[in-house]
Amino acid sequence: MNGVYDDAYNKALELKEEKGYTFIHPFDDEYVIAGQGTIGLEILNQLSDVDAVIVPVGGGGLISGVAFAIKSLDPKIKVYGVQAAGAGSMVNSVNDHRIEKLDSVSTIADGIAVKEPGKITFDMCEKYVDEIVTVTDDEISSAILTLIEQQKLIAEGAGAVSVAAAMFNKVPIKGKKVVCLVSGGNIDVTILSRVIKRGLLKSGRSLSLVVELVDKPGQLLGVAEIISRHGGNVVSVHHERANENSDVNGCFLRLLLETRNFEHCEEIRNALLEAGYHLVQ
Repeated sequence: MNGVYDDAYNKALELKEEKGYTFIHPFDDEYVIAGQGTIGLEILNQLSDVDAVIVPVGGGGLISGVAFAIKSLDPKIKVYGVQAAGAGSMVNSVNDHRIEKLDSVSTIADGIAVKEPGKITFDMCEKYVDEIVTVTDDEISSAILTLIEQQKLIAEGAGAVSVAAAMFNKVPIKGKKVVCLVSGGNIDVTILSRVIKRGLLKSGRSLSLVVELVDKPGQLLGVAEIISRHGGNVVSVHHERANENSDVNGCFLRLLLETRNFEHCEEIRNALLEAGYHLVQ
């Protein structure tokens, strides 16, 4: 098993046949869509002057319900969908005006990793959704980190794609009153740890450096002094001797730093270069 939605769906159908269970489709079902549409009603009840709503999209059940409810009550409100770039089944289908199935999906947003949209949901997305865009795993990681830091909210990848679309200007919302629907918090702790590291790198809050040095006393101290002078905080240091591709007297210094932003990263890089150090990375 590849561990994506489609595998679980096929297994559920097997169990239905084998044990006589009643199968309820998780997204391509009118009642499920109607239930999720109540979120659209809640949004309008709480924020009647909203300009746009951004919704995660996997199979399309959530956005079908939300878009139908919102567009039925106020067609002027924009409804945007967001998929992970590694699982763009609905965006491909809508762009080509026919249901398309992906051979494989690859994304940290496993909750929306769906190879093929539903028939009902495809039709509703074509009719009621203004635009569907995609976000990368790096952008999703940054959104998860932002939600943790600024909102004290743990979101899974599938839940954070809406925030990622807003953060990285995937939809035209500048100056508008916007709701990002964050649809889930089911994230594994080890994945969360990796996502935080990725999010820090993506936002310039972490900097990875490899410095090629001459293997003699004082080199490490010289690098450390420059980083310290420019306000970088060293998190880890790995000092390794020469390999087959370098000078016999050479060595490599691998550093991970805590930084403030991309400008701060560039400041530290430039200071090392100006001091005559050779940066491999």
